[in-house]
Amino acid sequence: MIALIISIIIAQLAGLIGSIFTFSSIPTWYAGLVKPVFSPPNWLFGPAWILLYTLMGIAAYLIWKKRQIKGAKTSLWLYGIHLIFNVLWTVIFFGMKNPGLAFAEIIILWALILIVAMKFYKIKKSAGLLFIPYIAWVAFAAILNLAIWRLN
Repeated sequence: MIALIISIIIAQLAGLIGSIFTFSSIPTWYAGLVKPVFSPPNWLFGPAWILLYTLMGIAAYLIWKKRQIKGAKTSLWLYGIHLIFNVLWTVIFFGMKNPGLAFAEIIILWALILIVAMKFYKIKKSAGLLFIPYIAWVAFAAILNLAIWRLN
């Protein structure tokens, strides 16, 4: 049980680190951007990410429990690398205020998420399936990022 909690905390830390760059930009820079009509309300992002980081943490824990299986440790390392790219998008978009570069980065992030999900799925199906909402959300975020870049 402690390993599960630690795994969720590690995932949530990625969100916490990213929020350092987000919070100050939301009421200032982000508020002034032209956004597409499909842009969700700002209040939705926090709960969505908390849920997604929790699902990621659970998935990583399920793989950690199978760490003796070939490919599990490599998959966990890739998961860790993907978390760095997750934080990096926030730094680029909100910290550097660069939607164009952030769009290029989110494409890489989405590909990494897909790779991690497939690797997790091969080891433990439920771990891979837990990544489906995350894959969908980041695909939507990429479209939103692209639209913001194009509109501004």
